[in-house]
Amino acid sequence: MAVPDPIGPETVAAKAQPAIQANVLARRGGEKGKQPFFYGGQAVIEGVMMRGKTHYAVAVRLPTTKEIVIDRGELKAPIYTHPLWKLPFVRGLALIGEQLHLGMKSLIWSANVNAGSQNIEIGKKEITGSVAIAGIFALAIFIGLPLLLASFAVHRSGSFLFVLVEGLIRVGLVLGYLAAIALLPDVRRVFQYHGAEHKTINAFESGWTLDVASVRRASTLHPRCGTGFLLVVLVVSVIVFSVVAVFHPNLFWLVMSRILAIPVIAGTGFELIRFMARHRYNPIVRVALLPVLGTQKFTTREPSDDMLEVAITAFNSAREGEEETAGAAA
Repeated sequence: MAVPDPIGPETVAAKAQPAIQANVLARRGGEKGKQPFFYGGQAVIEGVMMRGKTHYAVAVRLPTTKEIVIDRGELKAPIYTHPLWKLPFVRGLALIGEQLHLGMKSLIWSANVNAGSQNIEIGKKEITGSVAIAGIFALAIFIGLPLLLASFAVHRSGSFLFVLVEGLIRVGLVLGYLAAIALLPDVRRVFQYHGAEHKTINAFESGWTLDVASVRRASTLHPRCGTGFLLVVLVVSVIVFSVVAVFHPNLFWLVMSRILAIPVIAGTGFELIRFMARHRYNPIVRVALLPVLGTQKFTTREPSDDMLEVAITAFNSAREGEEETAGAAA
């Protein structure tokens, strides 16, 4: 997979970023009748990554000087540009790939920026190794453990009750884990930056000026959040695994089905989230979105003003990349 070419880090004062007027035409990609582009992002260590149409930007506030450092890059890899990855259901897999690629890249950069400002060196191998171990641990806890506990509670692994109990245990483990780590001060700060990311995107999609006072009014909850996506995926998995249960698989195929079904579940979950985001004002969809929004209370917190400045800076920087590309093409 090709890595986006970084434009290079820049250091700016927090208030040096110009505000962007987000009108309805801009939200629709500049042309009436076209589907709007959905901007996204994620919280990183002491900062936010924003993903635009053609560029991404990571903004991090240095703990020593309190300045904001920006890393911006162009999204040129096939997973961002090839039409195949934009097809329905396939784009759900692209989302997972993007998180593994762009999300990890942004997280590693933010970790190194913060460590470097304190004269601490963190190698890429150490970070990658830690993430790999965490991934194996997550598979064991959130896939293996629910299967084990459900087998104790329901002896018939080929029944709908088994799948339902397994799904409820998995939801409980995920929410319990999020509630527990939220007690850690460093994680709480990441959740505050997560709230800042949501507020910024909500303000943009509402057509508000992107300054701290305006963005402050926006909600920390957003229908396209990854936490909400996780809940939808868990619900879809219950349905998919119920179909698998009809075939009464043995233990080996029971475990394999949980792994092999990931692409189907992720693709379906992504399409459901996308549909609900586009029809969020429909009365039925509003009700369906309540648990999706509710789970985000586990991973978002109200940010401080300086955190909002970082999120706005990241968003503006990602969109500036689009404007530069459009200007060059004109």
